[in-house]
Amino acid sequence: MVKLATAREFRSYGTRQARHRCEYINAGLYIFAAILLSGGFLAQFSAASSSSGLAILLISLAIFAFVQAHDLAAHLAGIDFRLSLLFLDLQLAFVEIAVPAVEFLGSVLAFVAFLLLFIAREKADGEKLRRYSARMLVAGPALWFLGSIHDLCQVYERSGGHVQVLQKLVQIPFFAGSLLFLVGGIYNSQEIAGESWIWLSLGGSLCFILGGLLNVVRVFKLQQMDGIRLEKLRGRAQERLTRDRESSAPLIVEEHRTPPLSTPYKDVLLGPSS
Repeated sequence: MVKLATAREFRSYGTRQARHRCEYINAGLYIFAAILLSGGFLAQFSAASSSSGLAILLISLAIFAFVQAHDLAAHLAGIDFRLSLLFLDLQLAFVEIAVPAVEFLGSVLAFVAFLLLFIAREKADGEKLRRYSARMLVAGPALWFLGSIHDLCQVYERSGGHVQVLQKLVQIPFFAGSLLFLVGGIYNSQEIAGESWIWLSLGGSLCFILGGLLNVVRVFKLQQMDGIRLEKLRGRAQERLTRDRESSAPLIVEEHRTPPLSTPYKDVLLGPSS
């Protein structure tokens, strides 16, 4: 599960205070979901608590999906939902928009997989549901792994070395965690709910916790830096976005140029004299 880490200038929506608050809430929710994910897999080692562990996993994946949906909405709001800009800036299309969308789909698949596994354990004959669940536990992490590769492919031209180091420190644990979940899902497809799958998934969860903590540090550092140079849109996308925003802004120049005519106090009280 990748938490998209980007240093784009266009990810600016709402007021500065509201934006900073949303970024901190987003990063905090990710860490909370990663901790729940680890607890859910730890519960799978005990047969008595495996069902409650599956419920915890469902909650964590729902939070993950919400975080990814926020990332997607934040980037779309940053470009005023102008989808035509995706054809001008390929990194915008394949990283800032594609990564949260792919990760969201991966979280949904993983959520459905654990839901089917939860239902299968409650039923007497749930072998068919377990097979479907095992396949989805490969497909979901595969999308996470694909998103992590896209996230690592971000190219920065204006950002300084310090910003790029912060980005990579966040991206590498997410890449490692997604890979562990993918390998664990493949193991699970061969041996249903085997301990190898649980250990690999637990390791992936710990990588997500590490990446989430580093992401909080990244968000804090980026917000504390004054005059930081962030990435702009490429391929004439920035110029078009600026031009479209200027053309849609209300024209109030004439109101400032033409001062209102003064009205004598007497006319205000008695009306104009005839």
